[in-house]
Amino acid sequence: MKYPVLLLLALLSALTSHAQLPKPWLGTWSGTMSIQRQGAVVDSVPVRLTIAPRPEAGVWTWKTEYLSKTRPMTKDYLLRVKDAAKGLYITDEGEGVELTDYLFGNKFYSVFEVEGVLLTATYELRGDELIFEVTSGPTITRGAAGPVTNYPVNNLQRVVYRRAK
Repeated sequence: MKYPVLLLLALLSALTSHAQLPKPWLGTWSGTMSIQRQGAVVDSVPVRLTIAPRPEAGVWTWKTEYLSKTRPMTKDYLLRVKDAAKGLYITDEGEGVELTDYLFGNKFYSVFEVEGVLLTATYELRGDELIFEVTSGPTITRGAAGPVTNYPVNNLQRVVYRRAK
């Protein structure tokens, strides 16, 4: 009887370990977001990112605080594991808005469209730095070069986060 119990415990342990976000991602990070339009910096804002485990298995707090003096904002999202073996996660923004994230090694990728704007977002962990980038541009293109459709990148938001002390 004890062998099936041990086998079950080993299986549950393996499943739980696959559903974890690597520990180096966890913590509080701070940096300054640079906002660029067509190559020129148009604004910057201090930001803080908190990534923390939640009581539910396979769920983490993913909270970004924009510490602007004139327009402070908090985006309090959840990151949920969908299929850790495949590197699939979901950023749950609430109110039914979910973005699919793909984890390859130490980098999350997400590509999505909102109201005719194509966005790409990445988070890359490099040692004690976490680099966040979002690019955006319209999905409406003016011509295609053969079988390739090109999309403009008009905007870039970039933060090099460092662990808060």
